[in-house]
Amino acid sequence: MINIVIFGAPGSGKGTQSERIVEKYGFAHISTGDVLRGEIKKGTELGKLANDYISKGQLIPDSLMTDILASVYDGLRATSKGCIFDGFPRTIPQAESLNKLLAERNEEVSAMIELNVPEKELVTRLVERGKTSGRADDNEETIKQRLNVYHGQTAPLIDWFEQQGKRHAIDGLGSMDRIFDDICAVIDKL
Repeated sequence: MINIVIFGAPGSGKGTQSERIVEKYGFAHISTGDVLRGEIKKGTELGKLANDYISKGQLIPDSLMTDILASVYDGLRATSKGCIFDGFPRTIPQAESLNKLLAERNEEVSAMIELNVPEKELVTRLVERGKTSGRADDNEETIKQRLNVYHGQTAPLIDWFEQQGKRHAIDGLGSMDRIFDDICAVIDKL
């Protein structure tokens, strides 16, 4: 099974490009943000706990995210030839947990596809998305906090995946078609 980590700062286009990958390749798509927002909307205990972190722009505890991810991944494995992890891992301990989770299933991360977008453009995209999406975390104060968390806790994964030989950097600025073509060039070599 091809397992891809789609990676980038909030607003880099991970969700948009993941939808296109799913359409072309038939991969499953696990968006931790969508999973968590669904739990919040349903008002589950997990949703309430997750909302306490998300509303402050903070990351969900690793053990909680790993448990959620394992359950979702196991449900998708039998029917898909590939999986996109969107929004996970966000820390090196989460990446280690993902490697362990996959190894227990005789799988591995095939590639980390990193979408690089300048910070000014990220803020612009997120503010615009907030106007139409209704997402509570797409406001300027929370966006700045999310980007600070990304730089402090998530960006170190770039070097971590580079050391494993799995990082593929993609210029995330430009037309969606050109970005997608660059992503497909990576996937087609896996």
